Amino acid sequence: MATTLNLVGAGHVGRVLGRLLARQGGFAIGQVLTRSPASARQAVGFIGAGQPVERYDQLQAAHIHVLAVGDDQVGAACAALAAAVPLAGSIVFHCSGALASTHLQAARDAGALVASVHPIRSFADPAAVAGHFDGTYCGVEGDAGALAALMPMLTAIGAQPVPIDAGAKTVYHAAAVFASNYLVTVLDAALRAYQAAGVPEDVARRMAQPLAAESLANVFRLGAAAALSGPIARGDMATVARQQQAVSAWDGPTGALYGNLIEPTTALARRKSR
Repeated sequence: MATTLNLVGAGHVGRVLGRLLARQGGFAIGQVLTRSPASARQAVGFIGAGQPVERYDQLQAAHIHVLAVGDDQVGAACAALAAAVPLAGSIVFHCSGALASTHLQAARDAGALVASVHPIRSFADPAAVAGHFDGTYCGVEGDAGALAALMPMLTAIGAQPVPIDAGAKTVYHAAAVFASNYLVTVLDAALRAYQAAGVPEDVARRMAQPLAAESLANVFRLGAAAALSGPIARGDMATVARQQQAVSAWDGPTGALYGNLIEPTTALARRKSR
């Protein structure tokens, strides 16, 4: 007997999960509910299975309900689902990286097991992600019974589930921001600083690329402490002070960013020395 799934919200993440599960075998996509009938039809077309619906009361009972909605909609979507569909004995999970499964209390009160499953990928190109999903890490947490059922499902579509602490879900999500978003911000500061020294932007990118690429490679090969180099790692704090003063004189916010990075980098250097 196939495991039935309903999708509430079918943006990029929901569409990718739906397509992968529909193609896996052993899973049947039931109803797909999105903000508009048109987007629901488009989602079903991408997934290759399912029935587009317009309202929560058109959803039918299913083994698993996936809430692939925005973070600010998780609570409301869960409450609407619990009010419209019998959930006793089913599993409800959301895909938010920032919210814990505790935000699904309405489903739990209705008798469902709850969890969160957060695929750690950029979903800008859903078709590309669906075509190369193998090895994708997914942070998971929630009720033990829900995870026992979801772990094999995720493994079947090529994911690598990683249990996380629900109480640290926001810190967990911030890790991705540090590894991706803020990394871009720091690199932008480097590129602008090169340009302030008279280096053309295209040349600045070529100059920074080997430094950044080698540093990243060393972090993932050796660990962050061992990969650290530069004046703080050498204990040359006089150079650091001169740099902070010069950068602050050139651009105040970038100087503040430089200054804010001194203390954590000094702590990292102490770990390196140990």
